[in-house]
Amino acid sequence: MRFLYLPLALALCTLARLGAAQVAPTTTDGSAPASAVAPPAPGLTDNGPKKKSIFAPSDKPSFIPVPIAFYQQETGFAAGAAILPVWRFGTDTTVRKSNARLIAWYSQEKQSTIQLTHTIFTPGEGFFISGELSRYDQKLFYYGIGNDNSRNAESELKYKLFIFDERALKRVAPNLFAGLRYRFTNTTDIEPEGNADNGGVNSFLVDPRLDGRERNDTRISGLGPALLYDGRDNVLATYRGAFVDAHVLFNGGGLGSDYKFTRYQLDARYFKPLTSSNNTILALQYLTQLHTGDVPFRELGGLGANLGGALYNNAGLMRGLYETRFRDRQMMTFQAEIRQKLFWRIDGVVFGAVGQVGYKVNDYTFDQTRLAGGGGFRFRFNRRDRLNIRLDYAGGTDTPPSIYFAVGEAF
Repeated sequence: MRFLYLPLALALCTLARLGAAQVAPTTTDGSAPASAVAPPAPGLTDNGPKKKSIFAPSDKPSFIPVPIAFYQQETGFAAGAAILPVWRFGTDTTVRKSNARLIAWYSQEKQSTIQLTHTIFTPGEGFFISGELSRYDQKLFYYGIGNDNSRNAESELKYKLFIFDERALKRVAPNLFAGLRYRFTNTTDIEPEGNADNGGVNSFLVDPRLDGRERNDTRISGLGPALLYDGRDNVLATYRGAFVDAHVLFNGGGLGSDYKFTRYQLDARYFKPLTSSNNTILALQYLTQLHTGDVPFRELGGLGANLGGALYNNAGLMRGLYETRFRDRQMMTFQAEIRQKLFWRIDGVVFGAVGQVGYKVNDYTFDQTRLAGGGGFRFRFNRRDRLNIRLDYAGGTDTPPSIYFAVGEAF
């Protein structure tokens, strides 16, 4: 999401206090220190059986809301809140922590977003469950389909979007999970507004790659196998390890889909400290999304993906490009980032990305590669769990630089 203004500096001290509140004081063995435990009042001692908690004392989730505010051209000023619980099931510290993220905001242009994402490791990491439940009511820019559309074709497009995406995988080997993924999207109230930036007819109404059916409400439903290798040491801000997600989604009428097509997606990431400490981290990601069949415009692979969500495993793709600035049936992108510890709770990053879309993979050409990159800062809202709030400044091919604000790392 492109943000042009954010009063982040005014909130840092508040966020630091909120982040600290998520960490209960503990001794070296994980128990609460004596000074933190008040003695029971005389005669009020409870000698009954204690209910066993499913969480370790220091790993209970916190539901403290974090305020957010921003401005962008399409929405005007907007405000809302985020709730960011992080927890571990049980007391086994070899089990990685689970997390959820609930973000809701409303703008002066009467646009809104409610997004709930989650990543869950069950006790013993027997199962991995992740997904999204979201509703968007937004106005975004539409540039057309293909790798060579023009900025002059920029046109406003409103629609409402509901997403349910769930992946349930069983561990079959250390760090290796296999199972099923289901994704449902419902796009309604599609409404192009005004003319294109060049003064012509709104691009959504005259795009030769669109048919009339795609300009109406569209429901997509798909199910397929999924395989995941997740060797990351921490899913929120990784220092070391690898992540590989591969899945296939078969969308068709038997599942209630308006379109029949198949999606193949591979998401591979690698993280490594560049020094003996964890102060400098190299992060790499390669992602490709390929399609066969009849694919509606909303389901095409897109360069410039900043809304988050489960589609790209909560990754931000090619920061610096507007949301789905370039879209088509086949998409491939690679990004690299250096994350450097600076001071206190502040880190700095630099990043760059390349990518391309096409109707067919053999349409790719070197001189049509799209570029994006920039730099930014991270504020460690929750030091114990490595939960960061990020602020980036980035630009890209045929896209002016913008400010991006989000919760969590880009990948």
